Amino acid sequence: MQITDVKVRRLMEDGRLRAVVSVTLGDEIAIHDLKVIEGPQRLFVAMPSRREPGGIFRDIVHPITPAARRQLEEAVLAAYTREKARAKALSGIPYGDYYDSHFTGTPAAPAAAVLPPRPAAQ
Repeated sequence: MQITDVKVRRLMEDGRLRAVVSVTLGDEIAIHDLKVIEGPQRLFVAMPSRREPGGIFRDIVHPITPAARRQLEEAVLAAYTREKARAKALSGIPYGDYYDSHFTGTPAAPAAAVLPPRPAAQ
């Protein structure tokens, strides 16, 4: 199994659900709604599932072999860890400083230096 992309769609702090993730296999198949869940001893990955009439949840898609499950879980948890660290790093940067340094390449100039002078009202 070749995992070609892992995207953390949403990070959460409340409850046991920590993230919702999408995975692409071989640039051909996308699996959405994998969940990173905080268990009693560790984080684990829950496969996308649906609830049946009796209240039982059935996986929609899941790995067949333990090796495939381990590979998928390692890739998802690594992406989750990176995204969580990235979000924490960005949360400490004021928006204006982040925008100025990442999108313009230089600190923003004062508005008076950028705008031409207004003509005097008559």
